[in-house]
Amino acid sequence: MKKCILWMMAACLLVCSPVMTSCSKDDKESSAPVKREYFTLWNNCEALTALKQYVEDVTNPQSPNYIQAEDRIATFDMDGTFLAELYPSYFEYNILEYRVLDDASYRDKAPADVRQAAQDIRDFVRNGKALPAHFDMIHARAAAKAYAGMTLAEFDSYVKAYSALPANGFTGMTNGQGFYQPMLEVFDYLKDNGFTSYVVSGSDRFICRALVESIGIAPNRVIGMDVCLKSSRQGETAGVNYAMGKEEYLIRTDSLIIKNLKTNKVLQITQEIGKVPVLSFGNSGGDTSMHNFCLGNSKYRTAAFMLIADDDVRDHANREKALKLGEQWRQAGYHVISMRDDFKTIYGNGVQMTAFTY
Repeated sequence: MKKCILWMMAACLLVCSPVMTSCSKDDKESSAPVKREYFTLWNNCEALTALKQYVEDVTNPQSPNYIQAEDRIATFDMDGTFLAELYPSYFEYNILEYRVLDDASYRDKAPADVRQAAQDIRDFVRNGKALPAHFDMIHARAAAKAYAGMTLAEFDSYVKAYSALPANGFTGMTNGQGFYQPMLEVFDYLKDNGFTSYVVSGSDRFICRALVESIGIAPNRVIGMDVCLKSSRQGETAGVNYAMGKEEYLIRTDSLIIKNLKTNKVLQITQEIGKVPVLSFGNSGGDTSMHNFCLGNSKYRTAAFMLIADDDVRDHANREKALKLGEQWRQAGYHVISMRDDFKTIYGNGVQMTAFTY
């Protein structure tokens, strides 16, 4: 009996010992949250102040504007919002021009309308010739044809190979590295404050996925232009009448589903997310519908931000046009982010703007 009591006392001492316990002082200190420094690449500015005040308010449980984490939805346009569109056009325009006019494996196969769309881009880029009316749709249909027959893996590899080429008009940067570094800090800040961010772009969904993979955005957080897909052995049979085999894979077709611009962005957000965003980021008239959808959210406090490309020293920008847009966006009730005034850097150290070469 005495041995039993002594054994129990020893066991108690071991369990209760400050050395053995998981709640020691050192452990308490090591488990304390590390305070992260945000926005190191921003200058103090009105837009950044507005963003931080907004986030601090809606994530404060004591605030009447508190938003539960599941409803903290932020939507971001891509081109011109956090990815360059000025070298010297949209990424998806540039890659189509390359595929049709420069890629020896495809250029002789391109249909006449696809070749014309690519030439329109080249004339716009190199000669300043205006693009045809409604070129967004002309391009979308041409792009659907230009990549038809590719598997999703082949298309992803093709986009990434083009991304690895040097960016025109810059040194120290590839086509796929043209991210606005200060805007990437916004993604991190929102994530750490319980927001879920979606990329909602007019560009091809699978181009967007290939590009944003490098900055940690999951593919299911990307909404974009879409073409029909089909199984590799499906042929002309409708999907509802065809059972895909486990050895099959998906390929792109030449059938356009949707160009994700303007009100189409709102429709796709509703279809895919099922919630009205509370934060919205864009840079052009193609994003105003998405912004207004966000600001019309009657349940929560909301905010919308427009970035203007007004830096003609570090980037290829039309400053006069950008400033006019900035005034237009302010009058519409959006916060305006100035690349020239608000960003300490655009693309990061080692990147320099140069003249375009062809």
